[in-house]
Amino acid sequence: MKLYAESLARFQGGSPYIYPLYGLGELPQAFARLSAVYGGTYMLNKPECKVEFDEEGKVVGVTSEEETAKCKKVVCDPSYLPGKVRKVGRVARAIAIMSHPIPSTDDSHSVQIILPQKQLGRKSDMYLFCCSYTHNVAPKGKFIAFVSTEAETDQPAIELKPGIDLLGPVDEIFFDIYDRYEPVNEPTLDNCFVSTSYDATTHFESTVDDVLNMYTLITGKVIDLSVDFSAASAAEE
Repeated sequence: MKLYAESLARFQGGSPYIYPLYGLGELPQAFARLSAVYGGTYMLNKPECKVEFDEEGKVVGVTSEEETAKCKKVVCDPSYLPGKVRKVGRVARAIAIMSHPIPSTDDSHSVQIILPQKQLGRKSDMYLFCCSYTHNVAPKGKFIAFVSTEAETDQPAIELKPGIDLLGPVDEIFFDIYDRYEPVNEPTLDNCFVSTSYDATTHFESTVDDVLNMYTLITGKVIDLSVDFSAASAAEE
């Protein structure tokens, strides 16, 4: 990230950043390519992964299909270690397929809207996000909108109505409620580093905070993403 940021100073009137296309799947692909450069090995499409521990309770590997990959540390989401997490809430989510942008957004193909909890009379905010075919995530002329909030009932269609009403006509809509978990283990004892489940936010701020915290837990260091633009400019000169 620092390398990319410092590259900004080397582009006159341009940018080294490329707006992500094809959805979030491009992010792990980018990580996979970078990891391979540094000798990383990938075991893909492995079902029923089981984390293995020694007699002291420290992780020693991950087993799938009678094949074990040995390791000293495991980084995973809550689904891999259900005994080391606790439920902290639920998220109500709707995914809508549309043939138009969200009304009153200047026909924008990428939109982020936050409805404050006080305005809605709720205990949590509601989030709307919309992207379109211009991002290569939908067929030509189609838009995809997401509406989410912290679930307070078992009726997502009713809870999400204030956000859905802003979308205008929809071609099709899907609803879901899923549980949200956070780790309760002590990583220094078992070497298991478990992420927190995705919450209702659509801007990934809480997810980034979780990743930065996990980086510190794993490495013992605080990641430094500060950039010296003057140094980059001087190098260019």
